[in-house]
Amino acid sequence: MSVLPKKSLGQHFLVDENILGVIGRLADLHPEDVVLEVGPGLGILTCYLADRIRLVHAIELDRSLEQPLTEALSGRANVRLVFGDALAFDLAALDPPPGKLVANLPYNIATPLVVESLEGVPSLERWCVMVQRELSDRFFASPRTKAYGAVSVLVQLRARKVGFRPVAPTVFRPRPRVESALVAFVRLPGPPLGEVRPVVEAAFAHRRKTLANSVALFGLATRARAEDALSAIGKSTGVRAEELAPEEFVALANVLT
Repeated sequence: MSVLPKKSLGQHFLVDENILGVIGRLADLHPEDVVLEVGPGLGILTCYLADRIRLVHAIELDRSLEQPLTEALSGRANVRLVFGDALAFDLAALDPPPGKLVANLPYNIATPLVVESLEGVPSLERWCVMVQRELSDRFFASPRTKAYGAVSVLVQLRARKVGFRPVAPTVFRPRPRVESALVAFVRLPGPPLGEVRPVVEAAFAHRRKTLANSVALFGLATRARAEDALSAIGKSTGVRAEELAPEEFVALANVLT
């Protein structure tokens, strides 16, 4: 059965099995693992995981993939395939709870899914995700760089990178026009992202402006209050968002909120 990837869903199906061993190493797979996979596509990665671990929770939005996925996964009783929107799904309610997220993430949900899973799925301890190269760079970008932004702050507050591998467009169908990469990271203890996230998003909402102005335009606080908060944490009132390290955003949020 021929399946056409849907551009509207950001689908780029994994078709080259040679990359699976790299995924397995970066995911640090063990027989007792319970893994969450979002966007199984044609099931190539799903089968690889199922043959090596205890259980795979696979969540797929595209109902047209039900027949080819069911056929591909035939005989693998340790795969629980669910059709639905992973961003709307209660991932924390999965039983048994997943300890790892291993996935070729659809491009259009990669950022929100990673950020939401850091806070919303406390059982997760390790992530190994295929994403656009640009996004993988943003996850762990340093302050004062072009790639550094809100997602950099939120991810780095709760995770540490442990692996990285550029991925050629030839492993996908259709071939994406952008570069891709595998990035692996593990959970770190840290502050609740719900308390920091509004300040981070407000600070980067207008990144060409000063942080205080951006926060005011976003409506989170007045410019004067934001400037007072910056002074309280020892930063210049004219500082821009990309100049603050992740932990400084925590201090700023503590003062502002």
